Amino acid sequence: MSDQKQMKKQRVTVKDVARDLGMSVATVSRAFYPGAVIAEKTRSTVLERASELGYRPNPFAQSLITKKTQIAGVIVSDLPNPFYPEVLTEMTGKLQATGMNVMLAVAHEPEKIDEAVELMLSYQPDVVIILAVNLASDARERCESAGAPVIFFNRLSADGLGYGISCDNEAGGRQAADHLIDQGHTKLLYVSAFLHASTNVERQKGFCERAIERGVEPPQIIEAGRFSYEAGYAAGLDTKQLAKPIDGVFCANDIVAIGFIEGVQEGLGLRVPDDISVIGFDNITMAGWPSHKLTTVAQPLDLMMSAAVELARALASDEKVEARTQRFAPGRLIERNTTKNRLPKTGDIK
Repeated sequence: MSDQKQMKKQRVTVKDVARDLGMSVATVSRAFYPGAVIAEKTRSTVLERASELGYRPNPFAQSLITKKTQIAGVIVSDLPNPFYPEVLTEMTGKLQATGMNVMLAVAHEPEKIDEAVELMLSYQPDVVIILAVNLASDARERCESAGAPVIFFNRLSADGLGYGISCDNEAGGRQAADHLIDQGHTKLLYVSAFLHASTNVERQKGFCERAIERGVEPPQIIEAGRFSYEAGYAAGLDTKQLAKPIDGVFCANDIVAIGFIEGVQEGLGLRVPDDISVIGFDNITMAGWPSHKLTTVAQPLDLMMSAAVELARALASDEKVEARTQRFAPGRLIERNTTKNRLPKTGDIK
């Protein structure tokens, strides 16, 4: 064991670099701070030699001087939903490209988001990004009181006071209604998830209002309760409880739609799209798999993530940000194999 300890390389410190270069610790330290007063030739010499020696500046020590940790805290509560791992993969890379360190806190139950917030704040992040269906206003206030502005991604703050990046979910719901009605569906259903989540509320509003505008009966509603496969599957089984038959369904998101389809097919023997058409929302990778081929409304994720990262960078740098919320038009509706045109062909009309 002692031999192993001897073989372990000692961490190189700023004092080691200073001693090697014959400079003061203060001079070497300044080389790692953009904007610090130091000759460019000296900075270049220090950075080059530090790299050769394997020295890495301690971000926690730096934060004592700059009052910035360069940490973007990301809180998520719905990792089983494939939408969030896909977003996290892309967003983490984009945040790191700006020089920020990403720290993830997972609330395995939505009710435990407050605990995740407290854990995150203990590391003094410069900004907190919420990828979760709900966050109490007092938790947002705690973040901001600790000097960490909050950005809601893919939803907006319930009290309207947090920063938010969102798709125009209401417009997406209208797209779904138009697509089904244009294909001859008139007996519609909306499968809801997380009743008070802004994404769910807006998608339901757009879908139901557009259906009424188009002259069909108000869609029936099934409350799935969560954005999950299991909730969608259960909702599919619940269709047998509906007061009226259905022929077109819009689900709160893709994973709910995938579960719903398997629920009605395996549990009730209905065929999709022959008996009913189903549309999801998000266009997660799984939606395009050959086993699913789900018709869905795509989110403009590239635009949304770029906006979120730029907002995080600006807030972490204490730049003044005027607009607290940004909404992006939904992407196109992608038609795959779960919807079917029920209108008679022109040649069939006599």
